[in-house]
Amino acid sequence: MAYVPIPKDLDKIKTKVAFNLTKRQLIGFSVAGLIGIPIYLTLKKYLPNDISMMFLLVSTFPVFYITFFDKDGLTFEKYFKYFYLHKFYQPTKRVRKEVYLEEKRKANENAKSKSDAKATKKR
Repeated sequence: MAYVPIPKDLDKIKTKVAFNLTKRQLIGFSVAGLIGIPIYLTLKKYLPNDISMMFLLVSTFPVFYITFFDKDGLTFEKYFKYFYLHKFYQPTKRVRKEVYLEEKRKANENAKSKSDAKATKKR
């Protein structure tokens, strides 16, 4: 009798939709085709075939990269979101909570005093 190993963790198994591709891969290939084929057909009129093919490849590689990107179980969109939030919205130096709250209170007071000063100028 044939022995077929069954993986313990079924989360990593992705369902295939058509042509043994996942839904994400089908959408990615479709978008790459919608971007690449018109570029190739347009440039083929003005440039040699090999140069046009290079432009097709260069224009579709980012879409293929986004389609197949999977790091630590995260897709490109989620990974980029977390990377962006970490890089631009989280402080590089951690501040004690008391100091942070004091700075926030001072900033609120400054904003309030500026708005009060503008209101008195308008009168």
